[in-house]
Amino acid sequence: MSQTESPNSYPTSARNQVKRRHDRGFYDHATVHRILDSSMLCHVSYVIDGQPYCTPTFFWREGTKLYWHGSSASRMLRNQTKGERVCLTVAHLDSLVLARCGFNHSADYRAVMAFGTAYLVTDPVEKERAVVAMVDRFFPDRTAGLRAGNIQEIKATSFIAMEIEEASAKIRAKGVADDEEDYELPIYAERIPVRTVLGAPEPCPRLLDGVTRPATLNGYSEGRLLEDALRDAYFVEYPNG
Repeated sequence: MSQTESPNSYPTSARNQVKRRHDRGFYDHATVHRILDSSMLCHVSYVIDGQPYCTPTFFWREGTKLYWHGSSASRMLRNQTKGERVCLTVAHLDSLVLARCGFNHSADYRAVMAFGTAYLVTDPVEKERAVVAMVDRFFPDRTAGLRAGNIQEIKATSFIAMEIEEASAKIRAKGVADDEEDYELPIYAERIPVRTVLGAPEPCPRLLDGVTRPATLNGYSEGRLLEDALRDAYFVEYPNG
């Protein structure tokens, strides 16, 4: 059920309003942010000289602001430093749905589209915070034990930020949904759950003697859902959401 506009929801417009199956659309911060925080990979869409592009990249959220980073020489980042409007998307595939008719085959999913104006992070304090956040958002407290980045590494890395101006989530979570008369047909149908599960950690073979896996990585344990680990890590770094 779609959410009504409120201080805790993103405003709706012709850009972000879910038109087809609007009952699957959500605009509240809680739903949108939960989907975003369950992922570390997004796709950023933008236009350069009339040509559309879509680039996959790691990202993270701070409140209603999204950050991503890359090489300072990147075509995407060079373009977005000009204050370009972009669309950022995240999608989770939750199940494959096999129905009794080809047209009713589907998938359960959670997806977000977020719109805003990207800008280059130039403020020294904000950039310093981003250097830490690009690691600690996913692996809390890890940067404290790492070699500090050198001047060349920091210079070669740019950070882009985007305040979310509008966003919407779309969720399908119903499994098989055949036409009523098709349930009488002797045809097999099912829902196949899809999950991204963490495997067993594989320590670097060149670790020095005595170096062990820190307890701060316990959230990334074998058999755990990646999205659960990512959400937990987010709230360690940003306890207020």
